[in-house]
Amino acid sequence: MSNAAYGLLGAPLAMAALPLFVQLPAYYATHLGVALAPLGGVLFAARLIDMLQDPLLGHLLDRAEGRQRRWMMVGALVLALAFAALWLPPPAVSPGAWLALMLVLAYGAHSLVNIAYLSWGARLQAALAPVAWREGLGLAGMLAASLIPAAILAADSAQVRPSLAAYSTGYALLLAAAMLALLRHAPPPSGAKRSGGDGWRDTVRELAGNRALRALLLPYFINALSVAIPATLALFYIQDQLGAPHMAGVFLACYFGAAACGLPAWTALARKIGPLRCWRLGMLLSVLGFCGAALLGPGDLLPYAAVCIAAGAALGADLALPPVLLAESLGERLGPGAGFGLFTLLGKLALALAGLSLPLLAWLGYQPGAGGGASLILAYAVLPCLLKLLAMATLRNPT
Repeated sequence: MSNAAYGLLGAPLAMAALPLFVQLPAYYATHLGVALAPLGGVLFAARLIDMLQDPLLGHLLDRAEGRQRRWMMVGALVLALAFAALWLPPPAVSPGAWLALMLVLAYGAHSLVNIAYLSWGARLQAALAPVAWREGLGLAGMLAASLIPAAILAADSAQVRPSLAAYSTGYALLLAAAMLALLRHAPPPSGAKRSGGDGWRDTVRELAGNRALRALLLPYFINALSVAIPATLALFYIQDQLGAPHMAGVFLACYFGAAACGLPAWTALARKIGPLRCWRLGMLLSVLGFCGAALLGPGDLLPYAAVCIAAGAALGADLALPPVLLAESLGERLGPGAGFGLFTLLGKLALALAGLSLPLLAWLGYQPGAGGGASLILAYAVLPCLLKLLAMATLRNPT
């Protein structure tokens, strides 16, 4: 069960990622009263800082390969503390300022642990099996993060803060257990690849000269943007377009549950037809499933559940296949930290740009709680499908 020991850390990392990117914007807007325009500005600035630090973290982790475990433990401790602080802002502090500070800390700690974790997986033999464990348990973490905070926030207001404190404590214990399993029982990585030299110029030169890696960057970024925009707007769509805020946890659970069920199928299919073709099929399934969201309105709960299941089933391809393609493209000289740092930079650039959809919607006249409309439908459903089609068109074999 060494692969399971490696994959377990995927659960708490995903449990932190989902609130950071999906639930906290709606929580601070609807429960703590932060207006959409400043909220979008905070999200954009914090995600921009997070994006810019990833290549640096990846480069430093490659150079400090003997100390990566120690840095992972430090990052896990900071992540657990910042995760609790985001849910439990002090009453006397401005929630917008508190969100900005804690997001920077949480993003930095999450990036440090995640890049080291992905690099570990890239250096394992037979990478598909541990990656499947990592993404499968990550989806289990997303399921928990979908259901538990939604249930807490839907309860009596007097119980919200104590329940969030208990949830944060449970999260910290799970993160500690996962780190212990990884460090003691996971298969050890093979000797780390090193970048062409110890300096930034050598790393940049190797990245720029790697044709296979360059071919992945544009489709990966466009695809990440197609996922980040609806992730940022999902709770607003469920509340105002469907009129069913009480069903948010159920819909998110359908989405991530379908992804967990579909992940083994994508992994098996990738072994037969290759990860590149398999990822393209996943993108097509996502478009076919998600475009129906543009046609839905108040009370269309079952059709939207079907959309969530179809799009969620396609999500497994987005989760499992790009890391495998990246690991295959690195070659002999690039360290995995540099490669995954570049990938996470692009993913977080997509998230930063997606945060700007909130002030854009405010400028177009949308207000949370006042009902949906054409602007919300276009931003949540139509634009992501167009971006996904563009990602498919740019995803090509570099050979």
